[in-house]
Amino acid sequence: MTGSHKGAAGNSRGGRLRRTALIGLSFLVLLVAGVGWGYLKLTGSIDTFSADGISGDRPPDTSAGQNVLVIGSDSRSGDNSGLGGGTGTVGRSDTAFLLHVYADHRHAVAVSIPRDSLVDIPACKKPDGDWTTPQHHVMFNGAFSVGETAEGNPACTQNTVEHLTGLRVDHTVVVDFAGFSALTSAVGGVPVCLPQDIYQRDLNPKRPTRGELVFGKGPQTVSGQRALDYVRIRHGIGDGSDIGRIKRQQAFVGSLVKKVKSRGLNPTTLLPLANAATDAMTVDPGLGSADKLLSFAMSMKNIDLHNTKFVTVPWRYEGARVAIVEPEADALWAALKADRTIDGQDAAGTSEAKRSTPAPGASPSLTGPVSGEGIDVAVYNGTTVTGLAARAAELLRTHGFTVTGTATANSQDQARTVVTYGPGLQGAAGTTARLFGGARTTESGQPGIQVIVGSDFAANPSAAPVSPKPDTVPSTVADEARSADDDPCSDLSYG
Repeated sequence: MTGSHKGAAGNSRGGRLRRTALIGLSFLVLLVAGVGWGYLKLTGSIDTFSADGISGDRPPDTSAGQNVLVIGSDSRSGDNSGLGGGTGTVGRSDTAFLLHVYADHRHAVAVSIPRDSLVDIPACKKPDGDWTTPQHHVMFNGAFSVGETAEGNPACTQNTVEHLTGLRVDHTVVVDFAGFSALTSAVGGVPVCLPQDIYQRDLNPKRPTRGELVFGKGPQTVSGQRALDYVRIRHGIGDGSDIGRIKRQQAFVGSLVKKVKSRGLNPTTLLPLANAATDAMTVDPGLGSADKLLSFAMSMKNIDLHNTKFVTVPWRYEGARVAIVEPEADALWAALKADRTIDGQDAAGTSEAKRSTPAPGASPSLTGPVSGEGIDVAVYNGTTVTGLAARAAELLRTHGFTVTGTATANSQDQARTVVTYGPGLQGAAGTTARLFGGARTTESGQPGIQVIVGSDFAANPSAAPVSPKPDTVPSTVADEARSADDDPCSDLSYG
């Protein structure tokens, strides 16, 4: 690692609330500062994190656009120490954007991944050089904390996002909230809108009394510490959930982008912005110089506010956690890989005939009929239903798979079918999972592919559900998309 990575520390709810909105700083800078940086000499050093921990088993680079992972950190060092929040020494980050910049350089979409999403975290490198064993069905925010260092583990989060989405991440950016605070001041404040009055206890639910009024109902402009207080709000507003907070913070980022655009992209207005950005960001080596950062930013200068969308990955509650919904999530990732916008445009400029033919490395979960030719699978019954492994084996054989054996799993309380796979078999595992609607794939330390059938297959053993059109964004995602130029008071459902 070079420079001083502005890592995360802190685990209080107040600290967590800030992190989601911190990603707005990087999103804003990368999106609108390109023209200005053509005139500016960046005076601050650009910190980078080591790329040694990036997995060697990565998705192919098949998208015509670019994918940028933006992570918010909650550092307590330096200028961050006086801003309040959590305690502790382990770097933490709870929510992230995967920003897809389309090939036409006029459209962009930022997909939020909630911190409580249950995902598989692949093998990740620790500071001592050892690699961890894969973790299954755990919270997404755990990836950044692998290794338990103050700097956090951006490479592990990148590995996790690539594993989840099947998209190659071109760049990763980490942001701290001191820079976020400075940015909101540098732009003269950000317009927001609140559906009701907010009091001190809404920021700190442990207070015995309501306390003083912090924000009045209605439109207003916030900056600096007040901007941080605004993005902290969770209790006493909306449904009090993380999902509602994500929507509100997406609206905040949209207002931030719109405000900077309205001020004009010129050296006078962008100098404070550029300085705040370089102080706040830690980036991958591919963006680790002023020239590289400038070149990338310049490629994004023509993105229109109306064509900048904010969405959340398809989700549902699973107890106190968030489950990612399939096949809708796979359809979203496939659409981004095909460079299809939220409203269905082909931003890559490819013809319908070309789009009808899947690109090499395209997600096997959503393209073409299932063919198991050359794929060996062992099947295990994870339920108490007699003969279920045999039924699954027969389904696999009818699609050309070679079943190497059937057996009873170690436990018989499997609710959801799981396909586990060894090194280099992720694609084959995805093909296998297509026969079992709702099945999840997960890397294991064992060679080969194993199917552990759950009660979901017992209830519906006939076939997988019909998947959405491979390059079509699910309606559940398109309907909730928000543009960066939306009025902050136009929709308070996120309040």
